[in-house]
Amino acid sequence: MFTGIVEETGVISGRLSGASSGELHINASLVLEGTKVGDSVAVNGVCLTVTRLGKNGFSADVMPETLRRSNLGTLKNGDRVNLERAMPADGRFGGHIVSGHIDGTGRISSLKREGNAVLVKISAKSEILSLIVEKGSIAIDGISLTVAALDGESFTVSVIPHTAEQTTLLSRQPGDTVNLENDIIGKYVQRLICAPKPESKESRITEDFLAQHGFY
Repeated sequence: MFTGIVEETGVISGRLSGASSGELHINASLVLEGTKVGDSVAVNGVCLTVTRLGKNGFSADVMPETLRRSNLGTLKNGDRVNLERAMPADGRFGGHIVSGHIDGTGRISSLKREGNAVLVKISAKSEILSLIVEKGSIAIDGISLTVAALDGESFTVSVIPHTAEQTTLLSRQPGDTVNLENDIIGKYVQRLICAPKPESKESRITEDFLAQHGFY
């Protein structure tokens, strides 16, 4: 589990791609501290398992489902990515519950400065928008952000200077795709509400049944 508080940005230093899967090599420093092979690191919000460690970075396999759901397949050597280690049990919960399991991608519509912040508007599919609420949380490329506005086709977040400095979000341009993960609590609530109700079975216990079995 992650919190959406990005620890550092890494750089894609190599990739091996097959027809539907591949391997990423990422240069990093901070997230290597205490990390072992088999540990999880969120890369642009995608939970990946460390398969190899080096002095200057790590490698991770990327499976077909990950490529279908995220923008990792579009990354090139030299691209910067947001990195976060899995949250330790005694860590601070600075963001919100982030699983690292991407729901889909959105597309940046516009970036507009507002005082010391930048408003980033992102268009997304209806199934993602249906789980977003104003003032709720969403993870964008692994960054925990608060929804400032919402309409039928897009949502907007406000990015403060610290987030801009620590992440890659404001280096994006209109038209770029970003990974989106909805609040997991909202997904569970929607599942419970929309799940088909079990068929009710008519009780076989009647007054006659009770009388026949000695209940008067």
